[in-house]
Amino acid sequence: MVKASEHRASELRKMSDEQLLLELKETTDHFFRLRLLSQTERLDAPSELRKNRRLIARIKTVQKERERAAAVQPKQDED
Repeated sequence: MVKASEHRASELRKMSDEQLLLELKETTDHFFRLRLLSQTERLDAPSELRKNRRLIARIKTVQKERERAAAVQPKQDED
């Protein structure tokens, strides 16, 4: 898995839908583990929580952009 800080929105947009789903699942799992660790012991890098949360938001944003583009596409074909 690539570190959360190494992903940019432009890189995420280049990924396929399947790659985005896989990345979202991996990042969500990693974020969950980090949250558990933060509650039970001190994290070495607490900023990793924020980075993972923001990466999850970026991935979901790209997915929503694609959904909206797909919804607009058929409407344009009808005109």
